[in-house]
Amino acid sequence: MCDFNLLSDEEKQLHHETLLNCANNFGGKNFFLHLLEAIRETKPHPLTAGNMSFDIELGSISWNKVIFNDKLQLLLKARKNESKQDNFLPEKNEKNYKKILNVVRTLKPIVFHVKPANPEDGSGFFFQAFDVIDENKTKLNPLFDAFFFCSVDTVKKLLNYEQKA
Repeated sequence: MCDFNLLSDEEKQLHHETLLNCANNFGGKNFFLHLLEAIRETKPHPLTAGNMSFDIELGSISWNKVIFNDKLQLLLKARKNESKQDNFLPEKNEKNYKKILNVVRTLKPIVFHVKPANPEDGSGFFFQAFDVIDENKTKLNPLFDAFFFCSVDTVKKLLNYEQKA
């Protein structure tokens, strides 16, 4: 999802609608992009926060389980391979299969709750890290990818995408 130019028009439209809906539930595009920029600027990575939340003046993201740095590093490595093979999970015979499967098992139950600081700005929304297609195919949830890994410019392009007539 993070390479705008490799997405089909249908994927761009789908991601546009999803991200726009999320942005509207957080107070609008500008608030949403401000949140993403704050996430990118935070070191160490916000996902490893011991209090399982990330707060800015416009709102917050919270989740229900601590994510350790070793899992985050494995996630980042596996994320690069997903775009090549259209599956987060490597082939079962690859040596890192069990490690990646454990990352999926660890992160799959985690629910991320995004909530604006002012309830008048929107109702917020939920998402998970993975979309499990079947026992052999798992994909990174596009919202999770957009929130924590994609460039803000890519997300901005998707938010402003207009399908050609």
